[in-house]
Amino acid sequence: MARILILSSWVAAGHVGLCAAAPALQALGHSVSQLPMTLLSNHPGWFRTAGRAVPPDDIAAMIDALDANGWLHRHDALLTGYLPTEEHVLLAARLIDRLRACGTAPRIVVDPVLGDAPDGLYLPETVADAVRRTLLPRADILTPNAFELGWLSRRPVATLAQAQAAAAALASVGPQILVTSPPVDAHTTGLLAFGDGAPRLFRTARRAPVPHGTGDVFAGFVAAGLPPGTALGHLQTLIGASLGAAHLRIAEAAALWTAAPPLPADILPTTCETPPLEET
Repeated sequence: MARILILSSWVAAGHVGLCAAAPALQALGHSVSQLPMTLLSNHPGWFRTAGRAVPPDDIAAMIDALDANGWLHRHDALLTGYLPTEEHVLLAARLIDRLRACGTAPRIVVDPVLGDAPDGLYLPETVADAVRRTLLPRADILTPNAFELGWLSRRPVATLAQAQAAAAALASVGPQILVTSPPVDAHTTGLLAFGDGAPRLFRTARRAPVPHGTGDVFAGFVAAGLPPGTALGHLQTLIGASLGAAHLRIAEAAALWTAAPPLPADILPTTCETPPLEET
């Protein structure tokens, strides 16, 4: 069992952010501590949304309370997800430094929740810049989607070869890169794993409509230490059981997706040398 501390959004209805990653991890027997960056009625993609960001000072006080109770440094991993402002990004960076300064070495997973195609960024560019500048260098593992990979690396990702080159650029800063929804072809997507041995591609079929929250669940699995193929096997079965539903069927389909086998991977040829990530 892993103990994971997650900083992300919280919703009253549905499964995104904390409300996606936490129940999925708990269904697998892991322990989750939750620090909500926002409190919302539901995912903003629905017709009406209510709620607000949690003030960073309130979150900092919660962190201090966890520390005073002796719980903060017992975590095996820290996962950052949706961070609504630059102040929340800096708070996450300080927390990472705080954990490492005290001698603990939790796995740091950064899910850079910045945007997606075709709409682009859904955070202010200053927030996305803060993630790139302060969290990317601190991450052990980064889990961007294809749009986020291109934005963070400042490189095109229209083809699989371009995505691999962009992942190589981000990996030059240090983290392992797990790219969700890489561009394979019109009918195929999957996962591109880069920076931990030979590059690997896990192929899955493109399916729709898929409820929100799949990226949050995947990042949670990675934070818990699941190998990419195992994490993707669970996720693909959960997606299949949730197609057409309003929300992921995490509890309803738990007997199916928790028992899913790992997915195999293809080893990719190493690309030619890629220039390192540009300094900002």
